[in-house]
Amino acid sequence: MTTTESRQAAAEGPEDAAGQAVKETLEDYTLRFAPRSYRRWSPMVVATTALGGIAYMADFSIGAGIGLAHGTGNALVAIAVAAVVIFVTGFPLAYYGARYNIDLDLITRGSGFGYYGSVLTSVIFASFTFIFFALEGSIMAQGLELGFGLPLWLGYAVSTLLVIPLVVYGMKALTRLQVWTTPIWLLLMVAPLVHLVVTDPGSVDRFLAHPGTDGEGALSTASVMLGAGVCLSLIAQIGEQIDYLRFMPPRTAANRRGWWTAVVMAGPGWVVLGALKQAIGVFLAVHILAEVGPAAAPEPIRQFRGAFEEMMPSWLVIPLAVVLVVISQIKINVTNAYSGSLAWTNSFTRVTGRYPGRMVFVLVNLTFALALMEADMFSFLNGILGFYSNCAIAWVVTVATDIGVNKYLLKLSPLRPEFRRGMLYAVNPVGVVSFVAASGLSIALYFGLLGDTLQPYSPVAAAVIAFVLTPLTAVATRGRYYLRRQDDGIDAPLLDPEGNPSGLLLDCHVCGLAYERPDLTACAAHGAAVCSLCLSTDRTGTHVLPAAVRP
Repeated sequence: MTTTESRQAAAEGPEDAAGQAVKETLEDYTLRFAPRSYRRWSPMVVATTALGGIAYMADFSIGAGIGLAHGTGNALVAIAVAAVVIFVTGFPLAYYGARYNIDLDLITRGSGFGYYGSVLTSVIFASFTFIFFALEGSIMAQGLELGFGLPLWLGYAVSTLLVIPLVVYGMKALTRLQVWTTPIWLLLMVAPLVHLVVTDPGSVDRFLAHPGTDGEGALSTASVMLGAGVCLSLIAQIGEQIDYLRFMPPRTAANRRGWWTAVVMAGPGWVVLGALKQAIGVFLAVHILAEVGPAAAPEPIRQFRGAFEEMMPSWLVIPLAVVLVVISQIKINVTNAYSGSLAWTNSFTRVTGRYPGRMVFVLVNLTFALALMEADMFSFLNGILGFYSNCAIAWVVTVATDIGVNKYLLKLSPLRPEFRRGMLYAVNPVGVVSFVAASGLSIALYFGLLGDTLQPYSPVAAAVIAFVLTPLTAVATRGRYYLRRQDDGIDAPLLDPEGNPSGLLLDCHVCGLAYERPDLTACAAHGAAVCSLCLSTDRTGTHVLPAAVRP
């Protein structure tokens, strides 16, 4: 069935929750597997689109804040430590998203959390998107204030409203936006930095020698850990990367090299560019520190204004700085709004069985973000990110450990990720217990409840506890809470001979549309196939397969 035919069929279908959900997920596959019939982009186009979303300016602010507080040496080590952790944990998640064409929430369901257990982490991810939307919106408002004299409160509103018409559409529109704006963004970001280093070599020495405000610049484990904790708040960015990587084409012998390159580059590889931006943020903040002072130095608009002033006429400086900030903000905040709406919609529909429409949650996400901006979150940025990182680290490390250890080493977790209702237990203690314990204890450390000496180590605690408890809990429960049943009632295989999700089409007897094999199970009431979307909106459980009888 073509997209046009699907739209027509959906439009003629019943106006119930399932029908409404079908209509609105044809472009973004909010609640389900992304079918191969829709995934027509090459690996490099998908990768470029995914990397376009990390054009955000927050890295410059994060790096600047760490460097000005703890000194350049501690900041660079902290950035490197966080980058290694993010890359290692992001790799298995990116692979699963690209290989099985599902988002991070669907991966989380089958990697230790269960069908309803992953609602908790979905809310964590949705929080990530509106926190970073607010951060980027604040940066854009600073640019509008400097360039046009727009009051900050009005700039916050403009930066929020500007995104709404762009995020109405799904992957097709976002691909065009990210591909066409990336070259302009790269040129405006890289050119002034290169010019500054070449024409003023002393700027590098001043950057490397900056001691920070809380010490003499000597390396300190506590300072490194505090800085790394802030950087690790970005660990949940892998969820936004997977929102694009799930549209990768099937991996075949012909495209194998390009496929892997795209997955690594746009999956965990995003952190390489992110770490470079954080280091550049330290460099630019130190460069303008004497001129603007420590309060304004972390603002990217100030940083790039100072860099542009070194290489171009004064009348062109502010317009180009504003253009760079606006392009960056739009590129990332359409992704923040898009991914956040998917996370909220997914959680709400699972819990209530109702689908109010993704645009409702676009507005919900933007409302939260606007409230944070109006509360001047930028002034206490590092505090918010340091606290949030404990939850994000606990979640991502738990899922990554389940994939790497429980699936491949212990063989207790099913190798192929399961996400369909009826196939999973409501809650799996492996992921839920590990996540709650890791995040709870690390937050206690963060607030100093276990002593000031241990406070800087809360991110380490989150990672270590999650890494240790995830396999221990799987062993203790013998892996019995991963799958509620092994057989989904359909004879056709889920994977093709090359290990990709099958493209075989089957009709869902509830909504009347054709879906690919991995998206369906047998219906408990009728025996015919039913899609995962209709299962999610089945409030009575009529179509949900019963649990298998254990021997």
